[in-house]
Amino acid sequence: MSNTARILLGLALGAVFGLGLAWFDPAVARTVATLVQPIGRLWLNALQMTVVPLVLALVVVGVSAANDAAASGRTARQAIIVFAILLSAVAAIAAVAAPMLLSLLPRDPILIEHLRAAIPSGGAIAAPVGLSDWFSAIIPANAIAAAAQSAMLPLVVFALFFGFALTRIEAGPRVKMVGFFQTIADTMIVIVQWVLWAAPLGVFALVLGVCATAGASVISALGWYIALLCSLYLTIIVLLYPIAVVAGRVNLRRFAAAILPAQIVAASTQSSLASLPAMIESARGRLAHPPAVAALVLPMAVSLFRITSPVQYIGAASFIAWIYGIDVPAAQIAAASALAVVISLGSVGLPGQVSFMATTMPVTSAMGLPLDPLGLLLAVDTIPDVFATVGNVSADLTASSIVAARQPVDGEETAA
Repeated sequence: MSNTARILLGLALGAVFGLGLAWFDPAVARTVATLVQPIGRLWLNALQMTVVPLVLALVVVGVSAANDAAASGRTARQAIIVFAILLSAVAAIAAVAAPMLLSLLPRDPILIEHLRAAIPSGGAIAAPVGLSDWFSAIIPANAIAAAAQSAMLPLVVFALFFGFALTRIEAGPRVKMVGFFQTIADTMIVIVQWVLWAAPLGVFALVLGVCATAGASVISALGWYIALLCSLYLTIIVLLYPIAVVAGRVNLRRFAAAILPAQIVAASTQSSLASLPAMIESARGRLAHPPAVAALVLPMAVSLFRITSPVQYIGAASFIAWIYGIDVPAAQIAAASALAVVISLGSVGLPGQVSFMATTMPVTSAMGLPLDPLGLLLAVDTIPDVFATVGNVSADLTASSIVAARQPVDGEETAA
């Protein structure tokens, strides 16, 4: 049984037992919820302990990978620019659309109170700070202190400075240092995979406690979260078609027919990497992209570009803000959106569940929100992940079309 299936099984069993206890005897249900909450808390703590070193390492390695790719030629530089523009646009859309859609949801104060009470808390919600104080804290006076306090935005800013500075030193020491950070990232991923092996138990404990306390209405609340992500993913997919037509100079009907086989593979496998052969076939055969473009841009896209990542990070954080009734300032949302773009470039190669926890936590933290509900959101993230993978594959072919449209007539790569 796959880990995804085991997590879904833990989710289902936790919901059934929790709702059954709530129906049988609410007093017993509350007692059981109190007993299982520490298990969920331990599991979340185990995930959170890897986030700081993993994010630091991913950003440094991601900057190095993007720099190496951009240095390989004109086509690669164009691809990097296209990736960055599309990611930034999607992050901006998500930053506006997610809070707006959530504001339209019916808000049941009793449900929200029960839901918040049922989520195991690791500490108090951070008090809001003034705009000037928040802005001045973006660049850390002490990077080690920022890491110790899990201040993700200052930590990522330091990692960006460090990563770009690495690109300016001699090749020998740079390769060694990048290899060091890659080793840290790989080691943290192994730890996260160990923790995710116990995810069915952690998810079972979290969902049982929430359902036993909040009742069946919590299912509807999580349903709203799933609907939010799926609707945002579908919106991005739809918007990619006119982008390909205008910026990629391709006929709409031709583009839609060309990317459909790759989309089918993506939906069935939930893997952009597994969809790569179908993408290359679509790009070369159906869209007539120059072979050099298809061979370079699409593997780069699978390695560096996941357009739905900012939607996932911002959507999850916005839902948590909705749960706790927190009004996140616009400047903080904008900074978190920029952070989502940076982190997504360094985390594309991570497995789905590893990626969710390792990359959503920093964005949620940057928005000053509690991290405790992320365990619940991880449990249901496998459902919208189908739409996310289709969106990523569609964006990869859109980016390839845009780059192909800007190639010389002979399609030859011009080296730097």
